[in-house]
Amino acid sequence: MLGFIWFWLVAIMIAAYVILDGFDLGVGALLLFLARSEPDRRAALASIGPVWDGNEVWLLAGGGTLYFAFPLLYASAFSGFYLPLMIVLWLLILRGVSLELRNHLDLGVWRALLDGVFAWASALLAVFFGAALANVLRGVPLQPDGYFFLPLWTNWRPGAYPGILDWYTVIGGLLALAALALHGALWLTVKTSGALERRARQMATPLWALVVALTAASLVATIAVRPATLNNYFNHPVTFIVPAAVAASLAAMWLYNRSQRPQPMKAFLASCLYLFFMLAGACWGVYPSLLPATTGAANDITLTRALSGPHTLAVGLVWWSFGMALATAYVVFVYARFRGKVDAGETH
Repeated sequence: MLGFIWFWLVAIMIAAYVILDGFDLGVGALLLFLARSEPDRRAALASIGPVWDGNEVWLLAGGGTLYFAFPLLYASAFSGFYLPLMIVLWLLILRGVSLELRNHLDLGVWRALLDGVFAWASALLAVFFGAALANVLRGVPLQPDGYFFLPLWTNWRPGAYPGILDWYTVIGGLLALAALALHGALWLTVKTSGALERRARQMATPLWALVVALTAASLVATIAVRPATLNNYFNHPVTFIVPAAVAASLAAMWLYNRSQRPQPMKAFLASCLYLFFMLAGACWGVYPSLLPATTGAANDITLTRALSGPHTLAVGLVWWSFGMALATAYVVFVYARFRGKVDAGETH
């Protein structure tokens, strides 16, 4: 029972990170396309400025939870994915440094350079996060001792010994980039006004169409690469409500964004639900495996195999509840404190 609880607690923290930091990444990826003047760029960055670093707490919380709840998974994943994790770390550093430094430099050339670094780092982070989830769904070449190694790419095809990047994980990376860019565009419609808001709403339409196409492609590709992801759905047909909720959230995004009287907050919340149900569906597809193996099901890192002792999990649940209560209260306070639209003429 504790294993089931911790599995979904980790899944919820990952979903919280993707939803909250996802629009930060989306705004960054769209910055050079939508913000065409310095006031617009200040407004776009001010819309995420008070919350972007707090949003990343959920990533740290998820990694820390893996450390004590599923130590085997933590050890295997952080060693096998060492190369992409280092790339992600550098991208996070570049993104944070560029966002902070641009506010302390008055030279236009440096601001343009830092804006470019921020935009590219945000876009590449989205791609790598999507490819990482696709690697988990596809499986990795786990050995009997629980370890594996993945080169950046091999022959670009899934198989027993694939690379981090192949045609399937590239689809996952592109879907993540499109979905988070759409998430960021909808956030800008909520937080900004004037020409920037109009451009963000217009950009959301082609992004929505791209997300629909890539969502369908990723579903077909996942079934082709790993048919076992459907087992839990057929064994528990009621859970088909998850893909139905994905389709409903996509429809809601379109209706609320394209109606004669747009409702940006409802469109943004529909985007949040889309991301949540996509991640929930992926987790349910692999459960009870935490990291499937391409070298045979016997090498899978499963829930029971990776789980810590019952005392560790019981004590950790108490401290986790306390810490998450503080983190949730902080998120609620910050978002309530900085609610409303950003004025491009008054941001610094």
